[in-house]
Amino acid sequence: MHRTLKLLIALFTLAVGARAALAQGPNMSLTPPSPDPRVGLRAGLFDAAEATWNMHVVSSTQPSEKFKGVTNSDLAFKGQYVIQGNYNGYQVWDVTNPAAPSLKIGYLCPASQSDVSVYGNLLFVSGEGTGGRLDCGAEGVHDSVSAERLRGIRIFDITDITSPRYIANVQTCRGSHTHTVVPDLKDPANVSGQAGVRSPTELAGCSRLTPDKDPNSALFRIEVIQVPLAHPEQAHIVSSPRIFDSLTAPPTHAEAPQDIAAAAQAAAEARAKGGFTASINGLEFVLPPRFIQPMLDSVVKARNGTGAPTAADSTALRGAIQGIVDQLVGNTPTEPGHPKPGPDQCHDITVYPAVGLAGGACAGYGLLLDISDVAHPRRIGAVSDSNFSYWHSATFNNDGTKLLFSDEWGGGGQPKCRATDRPEWGADAIFTLDQGAMHFHSYYKMLAPQTPFENCVAHNGSLIPIPGRDVMVQSWYQGGVSVFDWTDASHPREIAFFDRGPVDSTKMVGAGSWSAYWYNGYIYSSEIARGLDVLELQPSAWLSQNEIDAAKTVHLDYLNVQSQPKLVWPASFALARAYLDQLERSNGLAAAKINAARTALKRAEPQSGRRRSSTLNALAAQLDRDGAGAGDAAKVRMVADVVRTLAKG
Repeated sequence: MHRTLKLLIALFTLAVGARAALAQGPNMSLTPPSPDPRVGLRAGLFDAAEATWNMHVVSSTQPSEKFKGVTNSDLAFKGQYVIQGNYNGYQVWDVTNPAAPSLKIGYLCPASQSDVSVYGNLLFVSGEGTGGRLDCGAEGVHDSVSAERLRGIRIFDITDITSPRYIANVQTCRGSHTHTVVPDLKDPANVSGQAGVRSPTELAGCSRLTPDKDPNSALFRIEVIQVPLAHPEQAHIVSSPRIFDSLTAPPTHAEAPQDIAAAAQAAAEARAKGGFTASINGLEFVLPPRFIQPMLDSVVKARNGTGAPTAADSTALRGAIQGIVDQLVGNTPTEPGHPKPGPDQCHDITVYPAVGLAGGACAGYGLLLDISDVAHPRRIGAVSDSNFSYWHSATFNNDGTKLLFSDEWGGGGQPKCRATDRPEWGADAIFTLDQGAMHFHSYYKMLAPQTPFENCVAHNGSLIPIPGRDVMVQSWYQGGVSVFDWTDASHPREIAFFDRGPVDSTKMVGAGSWSAYWYNGYIYSSEIARGLDVLELQPSAWLSQNEIDAAKTVHLDYLNVQSQPKLVWPASFALARAYLDQLERSNGLAAAKINAARTALKRAEPQSGRRRSSTLNALAAQLDRDGAGAGDAAKVRMVADVVRTLAKG
């Protein structure tokens, strides 16, 4: 759901349900299953029916008691631990045995949305909502202005991960929806929230005025937080780059007609019962009591009253509520003759230090940033798209030549994968990069129609280290988990999936995969309502066992997906065989030559010393000759290079 931040080391700001497993063994058909088994799955919280294709469920673990019924959010990884954010704090799972994750600690510290990242022995947790307390208390904060409120970044020492120490926090004007940790080789941190700007009475220096009226405005900027590793308690904001300068309001699309009509009807019914509504981007929303009650309490306090709000208090708030919501979502009116400004915050920034770039998913735009100076990111490219509603997250391919943006149409709480929803809305957009320019190629969307009672739209995902290909796993809330290949930027293709039925078949209940990330051989999915899922890919016509085995040779000591690591494959027999499988799939080398190379590898693997080196060197020389006339000479050279490295022992 809506998110952004930054560390300047650099910090940018069990119940197993009934499973309808489609493929018990390798599925060698190039045709996806028809009919799609994801359609019509039985509903249930912990007993919903499940469908898989080319992957299987290793384990499903329910939340611990303090976190049941509360939204699970993003994931970070350290050693054998998966750290799972939750609106009540975070849980640490030991996944030494992925088939049976064990809880090491559930740390109660409420504050939406508890986005998590790790670096060394430090854990960073985002706090954005107005109810988070500095002392991690569960009673919340009810005053509109309070010295007890936490909106920003919490910092924990997790040297002993079973006994974390809360050592510092950094308060920001807009809180932290998400954050991105960026190690700075020169000076090791960065944060940007997207909630409304807090009162300067609560945090000095917070201004809601636009930059033309106040150069210190908290709008239209991100925050960079420096975290000195030797003294993390001294973390502080070091810069507030205005990466949105000169951007105007992007083109967008209206909501689907049936959604507009349904929202209007629900709003009318709510108003008739005394509820509060407000319009956001042309759609009327019913505002929840948890949002309204603190404001009513403030109205009572402002008139020096006591007790429950009166009818007059409700009337006063009702007249002001649209303006309050406009301010919170940045929907402010413009002066005549002035274009409506573009985004004033990012949801997510994915940095790729290995190539010196970052991708900013910034509400109405996808931004390309130069992060060679981590404390002062600089915008070098911007794209907009009328098919996109809310640019949510970004992912680079491994060589940094492509950039994928996701669109969280509907904010993550609405059903946007129905049969009537356009496939280019709430999807991914794939761009190639050329000297700072982004060139659009195609959209990708999980295409299995979901019910009106399943929140579904593109959300968080990561690369899977399949050598020589761009393969990604991605969450789609109650649309499940989808694995797709986007090596051909113009023709992405789904190659595996996992899905459950809705929580309830009669009404909307939020759930589904918030994040689905690959980490050291497995896919970990943070299920909003159901806990933690561990998934594993199975071989298929689209993905060989050798490719999966080669992916498993990539080992990471820790992972924050929004700080994208460069994937490097050690030379291995699995890697050589994976490239040969790809040559066979693409007809990039004659079948007889592929078979001869496989035979030589099989002969060399049990050998040792000079005998193995001799066999492998002979194979490398043969591949050099074979590559001259091959359909994919570059891939043949890759096989030869791996074989030559193996020959050196």
